[in-house]
Amino acid sequence: MKKLTCVIRRDGPGYSGICAEVPGANGQGETFEECVKNLKEAIVLMLDFYRKKAIRTAPKRSRKVLVEI
Repeated sequence: MKKLTCVIRRDGPGYSGICAEVPGANGQGETFEECVKNLKEAIVLMLDFYRKKAIRTAPKRSRKVLVEI
């Protein structure tokens, strides 16, 4: 699967990060590694949310296809 761009920064005593390609996906952690782990989980959750929303709101005659990039 395509690799995603994440921006992680020191935020006070811990770290916070966002994913450039997935709006709303962000993570925090006490360590850099924990922040990355939490950010990965947030990306998966947001992609699942957007997928379900797209299917739910698509016109009835729409076709669902899987595209690999």
